[in-house]
Amino acid sequence: MPVTRLQHRFAPQLARSHSHSRTAFSSKPVSTPCRRRGAGPRCAMASPADIKLEAMEDADRRRAPALPYRIGHGFDLHRLEEGPYKLILGGLEIPHDRGCVAHSDGDALLHTVTDAILGALSQPDIGQLFPDSDPKWKGQTSDVFVKEAVRLMHDHGYELGNLDATIILQRPKLSPHKERIRENLCQLLDAHPSTINIKAKTHEKVDSLGENRSIAVHAVCMLIRKDLVQ
Repeated sequence: MPVTRLQHRFAPQLARSHSHSRTAFSSKPVSTPCRRRGAGPRCAMASPADIKLEAMEDADRRRAPALPYRIGHGFDLHRLEEGPYKLILGGLEIPHDRGCVAHSDGDALLHTVTDAILGALSQPDIGQLFPDSDPKWKGQTSDVFVKEAVRLMHDHGYELGNLDATIILQRPKLSPHKERIRENLCQLLDAHPSTINIKAKTHEKVDSLGENRSIAVHAVCMLIRKDLVQ
């Protein structure tokens, strides 16, 4: 019987499937005293060793691939209110007549960067790792969150390739502060300035962002497997 091109292409998968069916069950008669008289051949279950081997093979197939690149996206939004609040961005206090309402220090930029790295690694997000229901994170400076994300990144065998962030804030103007914010972010991430970009946009006086009642940040990052970094 001629072998078609499709059969040839999927021959390894078919062979594994056939091998699996042979190891899972045996069609040989089982010589056991509990077999009923006159009963025909019975199927014997695979041995514990076979089952353990198959489980290990399944676990190996499910193991996360060592991808050369990983891309993550982060987003955060906080209310802005007058009172005892501060506007913190990238670990720096920005002079303003109002600040972020948050459980921690409300640094929307660092929260977003943290989530972008965690997302690239397919890890739980910042709210799961540092829940606002836990009193120990009350007023916590957000550099702690970034450093934990960086630690996980290195543990998974990756380095930061580049990061691009957009801060959406009606007031104040961030152009006088952008370079200091970028420098501080480079230090936290142990990254070269050429790999970190910070953009600032207004929201054209539309909705809470444009009315100076909130701040939002988006960020995208690329992680590169360490063995590929020059």
